[in-house]
Amino acid sequence: MPMRPEPVELDPAEVNDRLKRGEAVLVDVLEPNETAAERIAGAVLMPLSQFDPAALPKGEVVLTCLGGKRSALAVARCREAGAAVITHMRGGLAAWKAAGLPTTR
Repeated sequence: MPMRPEPVELDPAEVNDRLKRGEAVLVDVLEPNETAAERIAGAVLMPLSQFDPAALPKGEVVLTCLGGKRSALAVARCREAGAAVITHMRGGLAAWKAAGLPTTR
């Protein structure tokens, strides 16, 4: 069985750059009550409680959550399902905000 690549963590600035260049799709695994309060504009919402790797959008996907733990769990689910998604944002929404990047409410 071939080895799957290790998960990749990107910092918020790198994720933002990839999004601006149209090179990635950001998928937020926060629950609806969390994204209703604040989220990253343009992120595809796929709550972890209902997360299905087969339903992810095509292309390079970067997963995110509030602090990085749930997006790492989603990456693990993707790897278990054989999905190509291995990337998530280090620190999640909290790190995004700490980097001074915009959110929407």
